[in-house]
Amino acid sequence: MSELVHPVEQEAAPVVASLSRVAKRYGDHTVLDYVDFTVRKGEVVALVGPSGTGKTTLLRLLAGLESATGGRTEVSGNTSVVFQEPRLIHALRVWKNVLLDDADKPDAQALARAALHDVGLEDKLASWPVSLSGGQAQRVAVARALYRRPDLMLLDEPFSALDAFTRRSIQSLVLKLWARYRFGLVIVTHDLDEALILADRIVILSKGSICHETRVDLPRERDVTSPEFNALKRELLGQFSLSVA
Repeated sequence: MSELVHPVEQEAAPVVASLSRVAKRYGDHTVLDYVDFTVRKGEVVALVGPSGTGKTTLLRLLAGLESATGGRTEVSGNTSVVFQEPRLIHALRVWKNVLLDDADKPDAQALARAALHDVGLEDKLASWPVSLSGGQAQRVAVARALYRRPDLMLLDEPFSALDAFTRRSIQSLVLKLWARYRFGLVIVTHDLDEALILADRIVILSKGSICHETRVDLPRERDVTSPEFNALKRELLGQFSLSVA
């Protein structure tokens, strides 16, 4: 597994996405309240917080799937999204699900094969989605995101429906791909262990605002039983409790 990027090196990396004083409202309901948020190339940021605090809305703004009510959103380069559900098209074979609109390219199957090789599913190239397990389907979704060669990859609770063993396997896969390609990575999760396993920085949202940030200066792979890991977890649990008070 990759070595931890030193914070000084990370702070010198180019910004791939930023929100500046961004607000999002639906009628009289404020979802995001003048949020400032930045992601740098090669940085992994986890967004955590109670349900309804704006985590997914923030992600959708970065993905260009929502427009802000106020403030400025800037994203550089290519962006890809992996959702909670794989969102595969059951009438298309796996390789066409990876490429979608690019499936008519002359070298289409070779391109899909390369992306599927990265996620360990090259042998499922011609399979139908219905034949895949939940973990395999989510790997195809990751391959589809990876095929776009993103500068920023956004993950919206993509492991929450998986069993514990499969979830840990795909967490390791995402970290391996991140180490290889060094895209900026933002993940929405309710799981503090997952946030601590994956992230360089954890951001807690509460009532539409960022209420706390913690840098995770632990080497990878991270030992969930270590005193350092559990000390950070206790700190986050304390901050999480304050956010819902």
